[in-house]
Amino acid sequence: MRQRALGATGLWVSRLALGTMTWGRDTDEHEARDQWKTFLDGGGTFIDTADVYADGSSEEIIGMLLAETNTRDRTVIATKAVSRPRTKRRFDASRGHLLSSLDGSLRRLGTDYIDVWYLHAWDPHTPLDETLAAADDAVHSGKVRYVGVSNYSGWQLAQAATWQSAVPSRSLLAAAQMEYSLVQRGIEREVVPAAEALGVGITPWSPLGRGVLTGKYRYGTPSDSRAASPHFSSFVAEYLDERSRRIVDAVHTAAEGLDVAPLEVALAWVRDRPGVTAPVVGARTVQQLRGAMESEDLELPAEIRTALDDISAPELGYPEHGWNQLAR
Repeated sequence: MRQRALGATGLWVSRLALGTMTWGRDTDEHEARDQWKTFLDGGGTFIDTADVYADGSSEEIIGMLLAETNTRDRTVIATKAVSRPRTKRRFDASRGHLLSSLDGSLRRLGTDYIDVWYLHAWDPHTPLDETLAAADDAVHSGKVRYVGVSNYSGWQLAQAATWQSAVPSRSLLAAAQMEYSLVQRGIEREVVPAAEALGVGITPWSPLGRGVLTGKYRYGTPSDSRAASPHFSSFVAEYLDERSRRIVDAVHTAAEGLDVAPLEVALAWVRDRPGVTAPVVGARTVQQLRGAMESEDLELPAEIRTALDDISAPELGYPEHGWNQLAR
């Protein structure tokens, strides 16, 4: 698997990341172990998790696999803090919570450092300076090597990245993990331009449109799919509309013409979008992971890319893409 620099940093990662959100809940340690081996054997290096995935079980499984396989020096581990599900304070980016969460992640992962530490979401109740100062302390302590953000709006990303670059002692933001796929292109309005201007690499989550772009829902809801799961049914339902159906049909048409699977087309499209470093793919089975990894060899022809761009184009306009932004 080919490698790319993460934003404007010197850190190189595989251009596909292995997502582990379901590890410890819908994916047991045996299936996780098979996925781990398949991904690393295929040249993958970038592993993505979070402190809240399966209430910490995802990190624990990764820690177990790191110890079993002695592969810490071959992997780039990314995790997250800030999110506090099922509490009154849904997002907490305060200094106390961040540093406590970091220590918990390190303990569960069984490592003394994290390669990429994401701020999982914007916290409107904590001053940004407090949040970023805590992240810098984590880097200066050696517990974190690079800091990123996740689910930030364009202005939030720009504010955070600009503040970091303006203070010489602070670490630059390396990455922004955002939802991005053919059925969700909202980040193209402001986040993508901000990330490109500020040297922040984009790591798309749900690059297969929450599974919809695989085509598994074209004729119903499979009983073993996420849409049939009590955890994820509402999560998937958002993209089971008429617009998404047209996009999925276009992906299938392209896949048939190229003699590849639809998920390969969808992954290749987002992987090669401007500013993207590595899409994060979560697989329920090792067979699904192998299918996703097949996209590594696919380069979409220009005419197919243009057709997919056109059918999935987001609504753009003033002020981000209005007359005021036209080149003179």
